[in-house]
Amino acid sequence: MKIHPQGYPSIVKFFFFGLLVDTAIISMSHNSLIAILIVGIFTLIIGFLIFNFFRVPNRKMIPDENMIFSPADGKIVAIEKFIDTAYFNSECLQISIFMSLTDVHINWVPVSGKIVYKRYFPGKHMVALNPKSSEKNERAEIVIKTKNNKEILVRQVAGIIARRVVNYFSPEDEINQFDELGIIKFGSRLDVILPLEAKVSVKLGQKVNAIETCLAKME
Repeated sequence: MKIHPQGYPSIVKFFFFGLLVDTAIISMSHNSLIAILIVGIFTLIIGFLIFNFFRVPNRKMIPDENMIFSPADGKIVAIEKFIDTAYFNSECLQISIFMSLTDVHINWVPVSGKIVYKRYFPGKHMVALNPKSSEKNERAEIVIKTKNNKEILVRQVAGIIARRVVNYFSPEDEINQFDELGIIKFGSRLDVILPLEAKVSVKLGQKVNAIETCLAKME
């Protein structure tokens, strides 16, 4: 299993912190066999989740300029029209993906184009399932302008456990569909804001796979 480079610092911290905590608990329990088993099992479970979180999946990539692919693994928690006042100042279509602790948290570029806008917002760390998290939580936004002059906003939102949003690109960067966009560490949400004419290809509650599931089509 390949591990993303962003994961190594977290894995090392977990190893040393876990070692200290486990040693302290076992010592206080006077080397009780039951305590050793419980601590060992708990540590293995947390360790597996962290490794699973930072794994790099092997996916089939078939580019299509008319498709907006999912930039993240997770579950569709919102498909709705709303008035965007942050960038578009018009009615748009929003598709939101919730990433649980068991999902890969690497994010990918959903469509090729040029980055015409980027902004980082420090904020709260509400539960990412809460719709208000899109406007209240720590987040990073980019707008991609496609070759057909369509603008798509991608918003990475930190969750209640997430404490860092990583985005690799800057304004004026030319990016390609399926480039790695960034990563959100530990439980989060990703919003894709589309023009109203986009034809949605997913349903509420659907499980999606990054760079494999088409969220919507645009012509």
